[in-house]
Amino acid sequence: MFRIGVDERRARLGRRHRLGPECRAADPVEAAAALVALHATDPATVHLSVAARVPGSDVAGTERALYDDRVLIRMLGMRRTVFVVPTPFAPIVQAACTDDIAVKQRKLLVKHLTEAGVAGDPEASGKWLRAVEESTATALALRGSATAQELAADEPRLRTRLSMAEGKAYAAQPYVTSRVLFQLSAEGRIVRGRPLGTWLSGQHQWSPAEDWLPDRLGDRPTADEARMTLARAWLSSFGPGTAADLQWWAGWTAGQTKKALTAVEAVPVDLDGQVGYVLPGDEAPEVPTEPWVAFLPALDPTPMGWKERAWYLGEHKAKLFDNTGNIGPTIWADGRIVGGWGQPETGEVRYQLLEDVGRETAALIEAEADHWTTWLAGVRVTPRFRAPLEKQLSKG
Repeated sequence: MFRIGVDERRARLGRRHRLGPECRAADPVEAAAALVALHATDPATVHLSVAARVPGSDVAGTERALYDDRVLIRMLGMRRTVFVVPTPFAPIVQAACTDDIAVKQRKLLVKHLTEAGVAGDPEASGKWLRAVEESTATALALRGSATAQELAADEPRLRTRLSMAEGKAYAAQPYVTSRVLFQLSAEGRIVRGRPLGTWLSGQHQWSPAEDWLPDRLGDRPTADEARMTLARAWLSSFGPGTAADLQWWAGWTAGQTKKALTAVEAVPVDLDGQVGYVLPGDEAPEVPTEPWVAFLPALDPTPMGWKERAWYLGEHKAKLFDNTGNIGPTIWADGRIVGGWGQPETGEVRYQLLEDVGRETAALIEAEADHWTTWLAGVRVTPRFRAPLEKQLSKG
């Protein structure tokens, strides 16, 4: 079995993730494609991930790609997480991941509607949900775009309350609004558009999918074909990786993962005692990059690309991840994490190195911190999921 060591994996990361100085992407679409998809749970991450890979990029350019040219689209995807993907790739993600999520979430929502007494039994709750969905989709089509509040004004049943965790200390009675819009989005019927506030805002306008995608995701491959294509894309960007890495990243079952790896004829390789996989013909060493450093945002796709992270994370997990597995802002040097960064209220970028990187690399990191302070121009980005080191650096 061909062996691929840690140094080779780090070399691939610098080139394929467009972090080496001679490997940068030309535009936001190229940056997103290089990583398969950009994490968008935290809206700031999209812009910062692009800026780390596209020289001279700014918020306006990424927003133009998303909302004017619509060559990128924000959608639910792998692991029931919101991503930004190149628009032509959206049908692949939909068929490979989102369709399954939509089926499971519909069953769950019908169960919650029944428990809340909205209808007498699951069948009646299902019919009620379908009626509300159709009315909401019609209201959105008439408006062209709308907020959740505007749609709730058009369809009062969206203000129906669920009863969650009744009798528990954390019991809640949320409106069904967000769940219905989530379901319509998961089924590819509506799309998240422009944010309501700045580029840091997590609230978006909604639009009919056909306004963004002419066929409304209708012309898409079978689930098996889509999973094969997504597995190939992941191996191209993140390979080598283990079956467990791919299964975690995609949110698939073990069976789906094995079938997809077989379909792409993935080649097993030795990852220092673990079995990993690459695409056929991708066993040869990567062309080395020039030395590089990068400041990546919380939930950037690079550190979130594998389940097994020791080869680039080292001993730094406790300081850089929150308790639920979300990574904070990180500093990278030649394919490994060497520190983290944050912003106090004054807006400048502060950082802390977690290992000795040498004088030359330290100078590059200092320059990169100055670059990000200038790029952010006083805008303070507070990650939605906060890691210990980021919290520490953001004080004062």
